[in-house]
Amino acid sequence: MGHQDTLSSSLNAIIEAILNGTCTKEQSLQLARLGPEAVQLAVLAATDTIAQLKGQASHPSTPSAQRPVYTKPNKNRRKTKRGAKPGHPATRRKTPERIDRQEEHRCDVCPDCGGPLQRCNRTRKRILEDIPKDIETEITEHTIHRDYCPHCKKHVEPVVPDALPKASLGHRFVCFTAWLHYGLGVTLAHIKAILGCHLHTVLSSGGLLSMWYRLAEVLADWYEQIGQQARDSGHLHADETGWRVSGRTHWLWCFANGRVCYYMIDRSRGSPALQRFFTTLFEGVLITDFWAAYNSVGAVLRQCCHAHLLRELEKTDQANGSEAWRAFSKTLRRLIKDAIRLRRRENFTPDRYARRIDRIERRLAQLLEHATDDTDVNRLLKRLRRHQGDLFTFLHRMDVAYDNNFAERQIRPAVVLRKNSQCNHSDKGAATQAVMMSVYQTLKLRGLNPLDTIVTAMTQYMKTGQLPPLPEKTVADQ
Repeated sequence: MGHQDTLSSSLNAIIEAILNGTCTKEQSLQLARLGPEAVQLAVLAATDTIAQLKGQASHPSTPSAQRPVYTKPNKNRRKTKRGAKPGHPATRRKTPERIDRQEEHRCDVCPDCGGPLQRCNRTRKRILEDIPKDIETEITEHTIHRDYCPHCKKHVEPVVPDALPKASLGHRFVCFTAWLHYGLGVTLAHIKAILGCHLHTVLSSGGLLSMWYRLAEVLADWYEQIGQQARDSGHLHADETGWRVSGRTHWLWCFANGRVCYYMIDRSRGSPALQRFFTTLFEGVLITDFWAAYNSVGAVLRQCCHAHLLRELEKTDQANGSEAWRAFSKTLRRLIKDAIRLRRRENFTPDRYARRIDRIERRLAQLLEHATDDTDVNRLLKRLRRHQGDLFTFLHRMDVAYDNNFAERQIRPAVVLRKNSQCNHSDKGAATQAVMMSVYQTLKLRGLNPLDTIVTAMTQYMKTGQLPPLPEKTVADQ
């Protein structure tokens, strides 16, 4: 027994050394002399420990470049309750303006005891809206007369304004399916299921894509108008996110404000892409994060996002607990929040609070003179010195926000679509993606019905050969 105990303790010591990464050459030779069974036990113990460390023993595998769900910290509880605040006026759906069908309901006998009923004149109304059971596409046969023109010496025929040339699907059908995909992020498979189950129309993926390509070619003129209006605007939010085209890395750029939203898919995430969009000097205020590529735009004014800055302060607080960092973080956070609090005042105007604004800017200048050996402090000081004139533009311009949340909200539908549809498989698909998303999102910002607006424009295009100007109506105009 003493010999067995010695062998067991030696084996355990060797296994522990292997797991700790301290196994020596002598211990490995000793393990080999103990025999194949000892080697097998050591390998199995090491494999099991490594699997547990990687989370493979009790957790499912995680795709590359993604963080396992079980390692993510739980989010903090919401500080405010969901829904409208107390005292907010109640809202409910409006009563329909028309009644298509009327029905009457009356009990023959009492539903509780089954006894006879004494008829009364008391009634109540209940209005229901529902989808009809059998919804089918409307199929129209167009008889096109061809007549001979003696002057031109050829046969002529009228234009069918309800569809593109040689197309078997009407404008509303094409615009509806394109809106589902590019406006709402519905996948091709789901669109085909909707068409087949509810509209009793069977289409292939290639058929859908080909008619969307043709629609995008017509709407390209509106796409150019949206881009020009974005470049001519007084302020513009900008953001970018990753994209894939034919399996290669691209970037989806978004330039938006309250009336336009322009998307552009480009191979570059740097200044070349921005130079392709800003073909002339941008004279408005560009609202962005701190990405260095935006420095090449040459805007007269710039506003850097304070939400990004506050998030970085919070993230660094968790990793750096030095006194220098804590003091710097506290001072900078207080400065930013004081500026935001001032901007949120109901009676705020740059002229009325000019002295307060000047005081805030002097506080920033004093902070930038700070000297320390802390790496994180110096890193942020370098960034703040570079963007010193871009931090408080929102205090001088009433139409400028202090964050870039608007651009992030406009780019979010594209992120959802990217997750569902896996981006684009060709350059033509990427170009169509940019055109259709820009048109649908711009019409949404202007409070316009995308289907009616585009169908009307396509009908006019078939009659006159050109699109009408991009509608200018906005939600505020309603």
